[in-house]
Amino acid sequence: MLYWLTSFSDGGDLFNLFRYITFRAGAAFFTALIFGFLFGRPLIDVLRKRQGKGQPIRDDGPEGHFMKAGTPTMGGLLIVGALLTSTLLWARLDNPFIWMVLFVTMGYAAIGFADDYAKVAKQNTDGVSGKMRLLLGFLIAAIAGAWAAWWHPAELTGMLAFPVFKNALLDLGILFIPFSMIVIVGAANAVNLTDGLDGLAIMPVMIAGGTLGVIAYAVGRVDFTDYLEVHYVPGTGEILIFTAALIGGGLGFLWYNAPPAAVFMGDTGSLALGGALGAIAVATKHEIVLAIVGGLFVVEALSVIIQVIYFKRTGKRVFLMAPIHHHYEKKGWAEPQIVIRFWIISLILALIGLATLKLR
Repeated sequence: MLYWLTSFSDGGDLFNLFRYITFRAGAAFFTALIFGFLFGRPLIDVLRKRQGKGQPIRDDGPEGHFMKAGTPTMGGLLIVGALLTSTLLWARLDNPFIWMVLFVTMGYAAIGFADDYAKVAKQNTDGVSGKMRLLLGFLIAAIAGAWAAWWHPAELTGMLAFPVFKNALLDLGILFIPFSMIVIVGAANAVNLTDGLDGLAIMPVMIAGGTLGVIAYAVGRVDFTDYLEVHYVPGTGEILIFTAALIGGGLGFLWYNAPPAAVFMGDTGSLALGGALGAIAVATKHEIVLAIVGGLFVVEALSVIIQVIYFKRTGKRVFLMAPIHHHYEKKGWAEPQIVIRFWIISLILALIGLATLKLR
């Protein structure tokens, strides 16, 4: 919104700063961070008052989780609120990719909110049915995939790009939309599965978001794409402002989510943030790179899939408990130990993902 202040600029004054994506990204970060600090405690107080017993704790979960009973959920509202406010203030609102990513984020936040509300109201872990969640998630993702394909340059429409092998393109044609649906829905649910320990999901989301933001900025500049030999997608540079707001809002939330958590993210946050990562990857033609920088989320999701399939076939378990972070809890690792080590893994994977920009 504030980009339009550039209309008052003569090219050499303060208003000229608003032309620069990097300036507006920095402003978006601090706006979202301040939003989190200002509204975090009041939101937690309201959630605690209205939810009473807080988020229901799984009966079959690790024993240490029962002491978390009474902690309110839906803390994702703080992240989504900071993210939405900051992005609308600092991003160019005539950019189609900004609206596409916001559409996915808010759509998945609504699904997550409905699920969290149902769990709190019923005081059990059932929530909205899995089939309904998937149906709505795939519908939102289908719209987003078509949206991205419409605004991609003609030579990239319907194409799947590969990291490292940068001249290789796979023409998916009409299958690009189903592929986009799998990427977005898969990312949303993978982050949702990862959100099981205090602070575990939000830091890897910020790391992955920051990495994708840098990639979005690079592929949105023709001079950078020429140097890096990656595909140019006009307009994606503005996504850096969204990811900067995500990091600011995420840090504001982490202040209250650090162990012992005063509030849980809930599906409101995890589905929204995971969906956002998937949408950014689709917009920038870096879906495969998302699987690298978000490798932690991939492993968490795979651990659940492997556990379910193996148990159905053999009646035995591969892991002591799935998702895999619970496996390490059962092995006796302390919660902060798991969280910090998973953060380190996420950072390493992000650096590998960034390296693919120049590898050939």
